[in-house]
Amino acid sequence: MLNIIKLDETNIDSEHICCAISDKKCAESYEAKKQWLRERFAEGYVFRRIDARAKVFLEYCPAEVGWVPVIAPNYLLLNCFWVSGQYKGQGYAKELLRLAIEDAQGKDGLTTVAGKKKLSFMSDAKWLIKQGFEVCDESHAGFVVLTKKLNSAAPDPKFTDAARACECPNKNGIVVYYSNRCPFSEFHVKNTLSETLSKRDISLEIIKLTSREMAQNAPTPATIFSMFYNGKYVTNDISVCMDLRFDKAMAKVLEK
Repeated sequence: MLNIIKLDETNIDSEHICCAISDKKCAESYEAKKQWLRERFAEGYVFRRIDARAKVFLEYCPAEVGWVPVIAPNYLLLNCFWVSGQYKGQGYAKELLRLAIEDAQGKDGLTTVAGKKKLSFMSDAKWLIKQGFEVCDESHAGFVVLTKKLNSAAPDPKFTDAARACECPNKNGIVVYYSNRCPFSEFHVKNTLSETLSKRDISLEIIKLTSREMAQNAPTPATIFSMFYNGKYVTNDISVCMDLRFDKAMAKVLEK
């Protein structure tokens, strides 16, 4: 097993952050994610990955400073958690989770947001449940709060009311919420989606979540990227910004 390293203020400039490593068109978004991380380290944010040019990593932080609308005082919030390609099935996911549990000692437990069914850019709920996580809240759009308690008497983490409802205040056209938590989101929202909608007679409102407070009050649990149409949640899959994916997603919405 390769070494797992921890990124911090001393090495973030020289180390890669897994996603969008070779995607030149997302270079600006990639640097925006690095800057986002620099600003989070002082808050206790942790980014661990294997010492290789690969997508094998886990990010987490105290839930109080997390950029998701989940109420979970004294919990550790797991964010992006990914083991891909040739590294699957080699124990890296369990080792990354073990390190997070180790860092959570003294807290009430660990919590994260996932999909009731597997969702893009979300952890695998089935795998986490096998590791001892339990569903303790669910949104109307199929998101769940998963929790692994270290203190059985602690209260359950839960979505905010707005995130549980998962409805956008703007009821006209496409509205997208995104943040620099992901190195793909800014490029595809500002470029790919804007180009896609310029070919169609659909209005677009872009809401960038630029602070923890904005993210914690967002009407969606997916603060990396979420798209709404006429106030209704559509998807958290960034690939919807592309022509064909957008049409397929909208076809499903219009069928309802």
